[in-house]
Amino acid sequence: MALSVRQRPLLKELTTLGLGGAALAEAVVRAEADLDELGRFISDSGGRPFVLGGGSNLLAEDHDLDLVLLSVRNAGPPERSGDTLRCGAGTRLPSLLKFCEEAGLSGLEALAGIPGSVGGAVAMNAGSYGTEIKDALARIRLWTPQRGLFWVEARDCSFGYRHFAPPEGTGRPLVWEAEFSLTPAEPGAVRAKVRETLDQKKATQPIAARSAGCVFKNPPGQSAGKLLDEAGFKGKRLGNMGFSELHANFLVNLGGGRSAEALELLENARAVVLERFGTRLELEVIVLS
Repeated sequence: MALSVRQRPLLKELTTLGLGGAALAEAVVRAEADLDELGRFISDSGGRPFVLGGGSNLLAEDHDLDLVLLSVRNAGPPERSGDTLRCGAGTRLPSLLKFCEEAGLSGLEALAGIPGSVGGAVAMNAGSYGTEIKDALARIRLWTPQRGLFWVEARDCSFGYRHFAPPEGTGRPLVWEAEFSLTPAEPGAVRAKVRETLDQKKATQPIAARSAGCVFKNPPGQSAGKLLDEAGFKGKRLGNMGFSELHANFLVNLGGGRSAEALELLENARAVVLERFGTRLELEVIVLS
């Protein structure tokens, strides 16, 4: 299978927030055989490589960007060996959770409602309700043009709040596969826990809206959403961008929004929260400029 390359893809069509101008190119990798060609493509492209997962947690500016997007689409069926589950980085989280429900494997239910891919979830250490993907990770298969494919133990990596770093000296790798250590459970119990998580999120978060997820990290011991709500930003709009009326830490595209509106809203929110509460909010969403 040959490496698939698309010229000038629009980031607004590739991100859940629906914002962004054209990148230089997008290379889609579906099989290990494509990776050798990917290395040559990156070196010849002349652009900044950026690994694109499911397109969530990204705010791309509306002008043309000198980015070369690397999209991993190796989403074959997960492979189970006892309590261990192995899947490609291109696997969507809802598909992974569906497999876990049917297989009776518990440990990832808190990821319900997150629209991204496994690779993106590892790269951002995605999580909710006190659970992070690192809690179930056993090993990660990474790729760099210099080393090719190689496995690392999750315990040898560095994880933090929406942060992942491979072992020192690894460089900036692409996540190719992930291996999870899960707990056997009744399929019905796993399904019920996933449904409970989804119901809770539907009641409090705009998970069906065009959103990048939470835009600010929670400060230590505080809730970014609560701070934004108390600062008057729940439901606040600028043009066609706005903070959700359900959850103030979710920025949503109300239709035809622009990145300039989004960035101005975020800066206004940071300034007001800092002035009123003395708390400096840190972006969780990645800004592509």
